[in-house]
Amino acid sequence: MRSILIAGIVFALLPIVLFKPHVGILLWTWLSYMNPHRLTFGFAYDFPFAYVVAVTTIAGGVFTGQFRRFPVTGLIVVWLLFIAWMCLTTAFAMYPAAAFVQLDRVAKIQLMTFVTILLMYNRERVNALVWVMVLSLGFFGVKGGIFTILTAGEYRVWGPPGSYIEGNNEIALALLMILPLMQYLRMVTPNRWLRLVLLGLMVVCGFSVLGSQSRGALVGGCAMAAFLLVKAKSRWRTGLGLLLVLPLLVSFMPQSWFDRMRTIEQYEADASATSRLDTWQMATRLANDRPLGGGFDLWTQATFDHYSPGAAAFDAHSIYFKVLGEHGWIGLLLFVTIGILAWRAGTWTIRHAEEHADLHWLSDLARMCQVSVAAFATGGAFLSLSYFDLYWHLVAILVIAQMVLRKALAERRAAGVAPIDEIDYPSTQGLTSRAAWVARRKG
Repeated sequence: MRSILIAGIVFALLPIVLFKPHVGILLWTWLSYMNPHRLTFGFAYDFPFAYVVAVTTIAGGVFTGQFRRFPVTGLIVVWLLFIAWMCLTTAFAMYPAAAFVQLDRVAKIQLMTFVTILLMYNRERVNALVWVMVLSLGFFGVKGGIFTILTAGEYRVWGPPGSYIEGNNEIALALLMILPLMQYLRMVTPNRWLRLVLLGLMVVCGFSVLGSQSRGALVGGCAMAAFLLVKAKSRWRTGLGLLLVLPLLVSFMPQSWFDRMRTIEQYEADASATSRLDTWQMATRLANDRPLGGGFDLWTQATFDHYSPGAAAFDAHSIYFKVLGEHGWIGLLLFVTIGILAWRAGTWTIRHAEEHADLHWLSDLARMCQVSVAAFATGGAFLSLSYFDLYWHLVAILVIAQMVLRKALAERRAAGVAPIDEIDYPSTQGLTSRAAWVARRKG
């Protein structure tokens, strides 16, 4: 019955996708994050729904002419270089067959992420995309949070099977990354009751994160909370909320949770931690030996025997060392540069959007995306989620936000309303700061 329901929803929407391809992006996002077909037991479990939707979406974009001009920025150029570099490293991979399989998966995600940039180019579409992302992953947050509450945190929360976030560590990081987007929706939603529902959703997802018993999530959660406080418009209100909610969540957890978290301080005696260190050492040696890295899926015992004799085979368990081992130092440089440029794009958007009341939503969006990226950058240091859809979607949203803002500023310029950042405020006016100039101009 579930298979029929999922198939019915997808195929009923395909004709709409042909004429409104942005609906295809929303449908693809739902399938990618919630993985509803993995919750079935029939033919839908392995059916390539996402592929069908992706092809239909691209066809609809071409048919309707709704694709916007592709933005050419430093971020996009480095991003494309990283994709090209992954293709090159795959061609010279240590295990070509496995590498090409993984490249195919990564390339599909990257393609649809770029299609997202070309189709989701206004406020309504961006907000709809964020809603789908929040609800899709929020489903597992609610499910896991209720499970944690009912079992008093004695058992671990797991993600959807067959996905990037199947493990307890991975689902925890995904929920941490989605929490700031929930906060963004609270900031832009006028309905008071809906804001309360979103707040409740955030709290329940917090229980789910703790219920995963992920030590990496604890580190990422601390970083996310810190950046959320820094990026908040009302820091005292956000700080008060964190002081009230976080102790409540932690106090609910059993002693076994505290015992597991304390092992962070004793990593030398923890087998999982020492295996990570061995793996990171192996990845570094491999990258030093092979400028192109080892290609995708190199984490075999044979590779470890060659570069770290005596160490057991282990996945990278770090977004950085995974890229380093698979794509070498150049690949890691490109990967990190994408994150830095995405952050800078968000900062540019925040600075310029705040000068226009009707564009504050872009500032709010960029702030919360930065908080999500911070959670990924810290929590991901201990997880192999380098190619996780959500991170690349966040980068895409930051690109879209900058595109929308640039267009809005260009329209104001054409109408004779110069953006504040292009006006030179002279010291002879007695204005000693940019803030004073902005205040006088608005007044």
